[in-house]
Amino acid sequence: MKCPFCDYLESKVLDSRMSKEMDTIRRRRECLKCGKRFTTAERLEEGIPLVIKKDDRREVFDRTKILSGLKKACEKRPISITNLEKIVSRIEYNLLEKGEREIKASEVGEMVMEELRKLDEVAYVRFASVYRQFRDINEFMEELKNLLLKKGEE
Repeated sequence: MKCPFCDYLESKVLDSRMSKEMDTIRRRRECLKCGKRFTTAERLEEGIPLVIKKDDRREVFDRTKILSGLKKACEKRPISITNLEKIVSRIEYNLLEKGEREIKASEVGEMVMEELRKLDEVAYVRFASVYRQFRDINEFMEELKNLLLKKGEE
């Protein structure tokens, strides 16, 4: 593991722990050259399906893309980055649980929207307006009506 302070390639592990979500191993390390300490995180990547885009291209699942979209949707909302990271971890876990080798990007988008709908209605509407690419105000109003209906059912 390369030291972020001096770029030396060898370090020793001082401590290893599983994250609370049980999806990451956090390791506390010490550089063998400069002696400074730093933390790394290891995440299991195999088993996560490829994402099939609208144009049929395949991409490796990228949790940073989802987190970025969530941050934009939740901008100026009272939502912590920790909650957003938990959403991404739940989505990633659900994808692993499915056991499929490929998944449509639209399915991933729907997972994100469902998580946002439960978390914050304003963030949900923001995300939906970009994700669903509403062509006019009527489509937007229809989405708001559906949101209100679902809220009434809960």
